[in-house]
Amino acid sequence: MVSTALTAKDLEKLQSEHPDLRMELVEGDIIVMSPSGYESDEVAFEFGRQLANWTKPRKLGRVTGSSAGFDLPNADVRSPDVSFVFAERLRRSPRSFAAIVPDLMVEVKSPSDSVKKLRDKIQDFLKLGTRVGTFINPENQTVEVYRTGQPPETLRDGDVLTLPDLLPSWEVKISDLWSPEFD
Repeated sequence: MVSTALTAKDLEKLQSEHPDLRMELVEGDIIVMSPSGYESDEVAFEFGRQLANWTKPRKLGRVTGSSAGFDLPNADVRSPDVSFVFAERLRRSPRSFAAIVPDLMVEVKSPSDSVKKLRDKIQDFLKLGTRVGTFINPENQTVEVYRTGQPPETLRDGDVLTLPDLLPSWEVKISDLWSPEFD
């Protein structure tokens, strides 16, 4: 039996035939992504909003959400929950998948996600050239920051996330990422 690995073109075709489904291409297999939980999407949106509000006026680069796919050098097509690419690396937004590795990628754990798979995804991006990977876990209100060749840094409420090696002077309070509670 001959196994045929699918390509980014196959994914584009499937995505156009099923526009309501989010998909990734991982090692030649199509992975259908389930919708995230409400809280995890709200946290991802807040992270992306704060990042975009800081980077856009400075014209530093592009911030995207979970529907933006990256056509990666290993032939996978993946979609982080939030990503950032410096402007000088991506002058114009492509109409389809961006054939580039993001400088920053963020994964936010939803109720159906495996912590191990999300951490593995971050490591895969780092191996391909992503400079900083971030794992946000709303369940235990922690943020883990990953860089190649360094141990992860774990942040909690009371801490401030900074990325001086990537975005000097940008910061976000960890407590500002969580979903608000209204009385």
